[in-house]
Amino acid sequence: MQIREVINKDEWEDFLQNCSEKTFLQSWNWGEFNKSLGNKIWRFGIYNGINIIGVCLVCKVSARRGTFLFIPHGPILLQSIALKDKKEILELLLISLSDIAKEEKASFIRISPLLERTRENQNIFIDLGFRESPMHSSAYDATWKLDIYPSLEQILSNMRKTTRYLIKKAEKNPEISIEISNDPKNIKIYQQLNKEVAKRQKFVPFSDNFIEKEFETFNKDGQVLFLFGKYTPQQKYGLWQKIFGSKAQTQEIVAGAMIIFWSRIAFYHQAASLKKYSKFSIPYLLQWYAIKEAKKRGCTTYDFWGFTDPQKFPKHPWAGPTLFKMGFGGYKTEYLKTQDFVISNKYWINYIIEKIRKKIRGL
Repeated sequence: MQIREVINKDEWEDFLQNCSEKTFLQSWNWGEFNKSLGNKIWRFGIYNGINIIGVCLVCKVSARRGTFLFIPHGPILLQSIALKDKKEILELLLISLSDIAKEEKASFIRISPLLERTRENQNIFIDLGFRESPMHSSAYDATWKLDIYPSLEQILSNMRKTTRYLIKKAEKNPEISIEISNDPKNIKIYQQLNKEVAKRQKFVPFSDNFIEKEFETFNKDGQVLFLFGKYTPQQKYGLWQKIFGSKAQTQEIVAGAMIIFWSRIAFYHQAASLKKYSKFSIPYLLQWYAIKEAKKRGCTTYDFWGFTDPQKFPKHPWAGPTLFKMGFGGYKTEYLKTQDFVISNKYWINYIIEKIRKKIRGL
């Protein structure tokens, strides 16, 4: 087996099209997005002779707490790869990446693998000298998925009764509407909503530049949309209004989401909603519109992007959002926890900072 750089977009994307376990964090465009942010990237192909059997996008992350190499949801390998070959591939990657890490002055290598959470897969990383990361670095290690190849009627019938009721109730409400758009002007609208939510929930949102670059990169290939849920209160006209006229109706954007459509999968990647309109269940209708749009585009899976067990961890910040996602039907998928390979002692500075952040956030 050999590892060499891939420079052809079609070769990269065609290989991923035939892989079952994947996310857009290993797509060609996620590499382009990282480059647009000024991050250095490497695209490696794993070859068995002339045949490509895996790909691996590597990003250099430079932060105040330290510099590291990050493989988000990778490497992606053919499903038929044997366990011993997985270990050999990771060993070869580690040799190459250790050299790059030293050149780039990175203190560690972080991998968020899309490998099933089994003892056998865990042992591969233990044997190679990895340790479990204190944080998942924006690449989930568990998610909630929904198969959307059945009919819309079947998808609805498989939902939790309450979820189905709230969708139908919102659909019938003339004060609620859903807008679907790929207009870059909506980036500013979405960020205003996102910042309101971040202020309420006390977290740091993605920057304007981050959202703008992400949207622009995927929009070039028609792989992203904004969905907005809007509330327009109906005016009640009394005698005075009928005689002298009434003020224009005020419309407010209540919920928003950025959906990425890639390789026949729709990803519910970014979302925000206002709490004061929660009684109208607008996020439920928005989600249903996103699922219908995904089916129109030929997607067979809807990835809700992230999962935590609400029964085991009822106080986790993601417990509420996970219950919301589970209402649409589907199943959980759990992968190995994020893994770190230590290059230098500077790693421990990052480790301590992330441990503190994790505790503060209640993760």
